[in-house]
Amino acid sequence: MKKLSLILFVIIFLAIAALFILHFTGNKNNNKSDNSGIVTEVPVQGIAFINIDTVIFKFDMFFDRREDLMAKQKKAETELNSRGSQYEKNAKDYQDKINKGLVTRATAAEMEQGLLQQQQELVTLRDKLQSDLLEEEQVMNRQIIEYITSFLEANKSEYQYQYILGKSFGSVVLYGDSTYDITQKVLDAINKKYQAEKK
Repeated sequence: MKKLSLILFVIIFLAIAALFILHFTGNKNNNKSDNSGIVTEVPVQGIAFINIDTVIFKFDMFFDRREDLMAKQKKAETELNSRGSQYEKNAKDYQDKINKGLVTRATAAEMEQGLLQQQQELVTLRDKLQSDLLEEEQVMNRQIIEYITSFLEANKSEYQYQYILGKSFGSVVLYGDSTYDITQKVLDAINKKYQAEKK
């Protein structure tokens, strides 16, 4: 019974491999007619890829959005540093008064409670600002990927590929023949489109 299952698995695997080879090496041509009424064949190429990391890091939209994000990060750091300085000043004031015996135990306990609350608020603020910035960065990256994807879909007739894969570090595309790399072509086109839209 085990041998039969193994034989069936091998036959199915070979059949799928054969179909795959036939599909991607077969004559895949789209027919189009020119003005003379003669049908000409326009080849549809199979697969191409773009290096996502290269496109993103050289895309003008990325630089614009990153500048906005950096400005927000700087503002968040300024606010956090200001609150932190205030906390340190209050903590030093508390310590000085305790060391000099200028406050009662009850007042010292109130001051300590206030400092603990201020410290907790500072930690909460830091976590919130980090979370907000991380979310904004993720949204920015998704917007850039969406822009690229929409561009490729809108211009699919120009590229004539059935699939365009995104290659990046850690992606499932481990290798791609440079013949099928359309990274620079796509990058030039989306930068041109983006600059036109900015104007």
